[in-house]
Amino acid sequence: MSRTRLLDPEVSGAMSALSAAAKKGLGDPVLAELVMIRASQLNHCAFCLDMHLDIARKNGESEDRIQLLNAWEETEDLFTGRERAALALTEAVTVLTDGFVPDAVYEEAARHFDEAALAHLIALVTVINGWNRLMVARRVPPGGHRP
Repeated sequence: MSRTRLLDPEVSGAMSALSAAAKKGLGDPVLAELVMIRASQLNHCAFCLDMHLDIARKNGESEDRIQLLNAWEETEDLFTGRERAALALTEAVTVLTDGFVPDAVYEEAARHFDEAALAHLIALVTVINGWNRLMVARRVPPGGHRP
């Protein structure tokens, strides 16, 4: 059996529904894509990177910000405080091997997002990490999301 075979439709449907709900509740499609790109960078998921880079560009994200996303902490003027808080939380949730999400990271995110938006942001980070793991485990190559 090929490892690159797509997922079971029931599983992918459930994951897609969670992703759509998280994005809708976050309310900012560009921020959602930045979060998904950053988690995918950390998880080395070429499929998800390719897909979310495409979507970010279609949503009007600039090439400068996309190219420097991997070094967002060094580019203070390029990302807003809200985006920086979301990216820090994304990294903390994605790289749990470093320990729990630091209180300071969570509190900074809570300053920029109300309770509902913060819950959706955490759900979005959770679901993209799930997608990353599914695609990396199956070695799904980039480009498969295009019609």
